Amino acid sequence: MFSKEVINELVTVVGKENVISELEDLVTYSFDATAAMPRVKPDVVVTPLNTEHVVKIVEVAKKYEIPIYPRGSGTNLSGGTIPLEKGIVVSMVHMNKILEVDLDNLCAWVEPGVIIQDLNNEAMKHGLIYPPDPGTVATATMGGSVSECSGGLRGLKYGVTKHYIMGMELVLANGDVIKWGGKTVKNVTGYDLTALFTGAEGTLGIITRLLVKLIPAPEARKSLLAVFDDLDKAGNAISSIVRNKIIPATLEIMDKVTINTVENFTKAGLPIHAEAVLLIEVDGYKESVAREAPLVEKICQECGAIDIKVAETDEERDLIWFARRNALPSLGQVKPSTVLEDATVPRSKIPEIIKAIRRIADKYQLFIATYGHAGDGNLHPTIVIDPTDKDEIERMEHAVAEIFEAALGLGGTISGEHGIGIGKIKYLPLEFGEAGVDTLRRIKEALDPNYMLNPGKVVDRGE
Repeated sequence: MFSKEVINELVTVVGKENVISELEDLVTYSFDATAAMPRVKPDVVVTPLNTEHVVKIVEVAKKYEIPIYPRGSGTNLSGGTIPLEKGIVVSMVHMNKILEVDLDNLCAWVEPGVIIQDLNNEAMKHGLIYPPDPGTVATATMGGSVSECSGGLRGLKYGVTKHYIMGMELVLANGDVIKWGGKTVKNVTGYDLTALFTGAEGTLGIITRLLVKLIPAPEARKSLLAVFDDLDKAGNAISSIVRNKIIPATLEIMDKVTINTVENFTKAGLPIHAEAVLLIEVDGYKESVAREAPLVEKICQECGAIDIKVAETDEERDLIWFARRNALPSLGQVKPSTVLEDATVPRSKIPEIIKAIRRIADKYQLFIATYGHAGDGNLHPTIVIDPTDKDEIERMEHAVAEIFEAALGLGGTISGEHGIGIGKIKYLPLEFGEAGVDTLRRIKEALDPNYMLNPGKVVDRGE
């Protein structure tokens, strides 16, 4: 039960300036970037400054049997930080120090509140990069990104967040602090808890420090935009590029609906009569880029591209990626809310899933634009809706379910990079079956038997 006594104890732990309890200030923490989700105000928000603070917050929560919701910038897209059962939101934004950049071992220790772009800015001073780059790279925190195992435009070549987490420190639901992993290249000691906690959405522990891998920044890059009048031709180009042993840093697709919406908003010069465009960038050593960029252009031509624009200057390159990164903001101009999903299929099934999404859009009379990371099969069908239109909300929910069913039918998954949170929890049995979901539940209960950490996310309590 929540009381003034709880707030007083939290003030004692972190100081009055790091406790938010005024009702109007709590509204900000009642939602995240996910559309069509419930809004629930927490009882209190606490912003710890160090691991010791987090331990003491957990101890208070245990004492009063209050749920805890770890939170970064709240840019996640599955309802993962909404405080469903009220309680304490633990905002990690003040734990935002880059603790070490180790040039000998190509890694860095960071606190969970560090903004991803800030880490990259620091790494670039030494000719290094941290490759994961979600669309919210300029605002998302490292802790939130690791908890969601976010991806981004560079996932095809460089992988996603889980491929760059070497170790971590975190606080468990019982208040214990554990450290896992380290700077060694090889480490197979015990279970891989670093992998387990990456993508756990704060349901198994609260991350307080992260050890991340850095890599040398590529010395050259080349971008191009390939235009297609047929989805199958674009799909063939995607597969053919990879089949020819070229792994672009970025290989994105935008369908006709997205192209027209983005062009209307950005005036970036996109071909509004195209069925699809591929946005491709190769990077690496100058010699490899000089070899691969013409090969990609040739492959696209052989697969039926009706036009190919190669960026010859930084300004032309920036315009290509400006158009892609404005896909979601452009769609936000159509209606008040955007439901952004991330159904993922094998890359060879890209044309089939886009066609299925179009059929679903027609069936439910919805505006659905499809774009995303074609190279790794991770698409973002985005449904624009009026959240006050109950009938449209109902049709949207039916459409989302059918999109997931279509993705699974093509050998895919219901989430490539957005996590499960609240939004996809009911669809887990479609992918894992009841036995698979029960396995997730048993892991949760082994580490957090009272469902104190981020309850209602990833797995529920069951019956």
